[in-house]
Amino acid sequence: MNIRKILGAIFITISIILGGIFFNGISYPVGLDGYFKAAYYNQFGPLAICVELLFAGVYLYIKHRKTNFTLALFAFTTILDPVFSTMGLFTSQLPIYALVLFLCCALISLWLAFSNSFSLGRITFLGAFGSFLLGTAVELFFNYL
Repeated sequence: MNIRKILGAIFITISIILGGIFFNGISYPVGLDGYFKAAYYNQFGPLAICVELLFAGVYLYIKHRKTNFTLALFAFTTILDPVFSTMGLFTSQLPIYALVLFLCCALISLWLAFSNSFSLGRITFLGAFGSFLLGTAVELFFNYL
């Protein structure tokens, strides 16, 4: 088994484990009015990051042509969470253990996406900029609604 598949399997495993933890932590409102409050949607932010990591891991495992874009999208979304939290835009919903684990995966993802280590096709400037904008949109949607 080569390094690409091992990293993909590690990303998939991390996303499934943390996704299960975050999914179990979601509280559902009793009345209909609770579904229309920002506090309800804020708790789905960490789950969205897990889904991005899951797709990045699956794409890396199967050697999909959009792997580098997905890796960059996950990395930018993850890195922007503590950056926006430090700037005071919102309070991060990620626990510290998940943030550290996601940041480690994000740094590896950025390195893989921009170095084209596994010959998956170089990410273009437009693709990198698009993944940055989409990562920013995901972070702001779930945290600054």
